[in-house]
Amino acid sequence: MRHEHRVQLRWSDPDMLGHVNHARALALFEDARLAMTDGRPGGGLILARLEVDYLRQLYYRVNEPLTVTSWVTRLGTKSVTVRQELVQDDEVALRADVVLVVFDYETNTSRPLTDEERAHWSASLAD
Repeated sequence: MRHEHRVQLRWSDPDMLGHVNHARALALFEDARLAMTDGRPGGGLILARLEVDYLRQLYYRVNEPLTVTSWVTRLGTKSVTVRQELVQDDEVALRADVVLVVFDYETNTSRPLTDEERAHWSASLAD
């Protein structure tokens, strides 16, 4: 199942030519990933790898919400790999592959996914 998250650009996101700043686009992906947790345990997920393809320019338009579609491509023992796509004008503008590691802040090390976390992320696992 793919997770869809609506995001809204702000007036401060674009440059003088109306292009959305690349760093802001990454924050839109982060917002969508946080929405994927659905308030479940796993707040200890940290970003371990981020690979982004900027496929076309992303433009700021007033009152035009965008959608980030996210799905799990791999479930590891201690990590979750997520593919995300941000679409504008019915075209993928940005695509990201993200590796999230489950982290224990008390021991300062990664830890295995719990059964509950694995079940949650498995619901978004692509075939």
